[in-house]
Amino acid sequence: MTEDVRRVFRMDNEVLAFRFTATVSDRAGAQPRERLTDPARLRLWLRATGLYVTDVSPAGLKDAVELREAIYRVGSAVATGEQPDSGDVRTLNTTAAAGHAKAALEQGRAEWRLTDTTPLADALGVLATDAVHVLGGPDRGRVKNCAGPGCAGLYLDTSRAANRRWCSMNTCGNKVKKARLATR
Repeated sequence: MTEDVRRVFRMDNEVLAFRFTATVSDRAGAQPRERLTDPARLRLWLRATGLYVTDVSPAGLKDAVELREAIYRVGSAVATGEQPDSGDVRTLNTTAAAGHAKAALEQGRAEWRLTDTTPLADALGVLATDAVHVLGGPDRGRVKNCAGPGCAGLYLDTSRAANRRWCSMNTCGNKVKKARLATR
């Protein structure tokens, strides 16, 4: 597949698990847009994040989408101060435990080494583990849903005053500001 990953996916979220949830755009809009339309697209996204999986089956895509949606639902519950669904939490925990990826420092960069036998399960385990650390860690109170029109994407508010409203100033923030200027 020769598609440019930045034309297909939003890759600007600093939290890997939340970047994964952004493979659906316009979640709160009239028609959310699925970007993981086939196994090749999932493989493209994984490779762009440094998780080198060579083969993804339709069943693997289904597992990935299930994990992505569980991360999103748990993240949205945390963002609104609600109790996450126990089934979604179980999905995160089970997927995190099933992965056998190993962190490695290679030429000054952090990488994930996936096993030869279960690379997709390892990659999904990395994503689930990242979600567990963010959603259950000390910064969980900074998890928010984007206030941009139609977005509702997850992000970690790292602003000093914890008053950031958009997942990305370059996308949702600019859309809101342009709309304000247009109405003036």
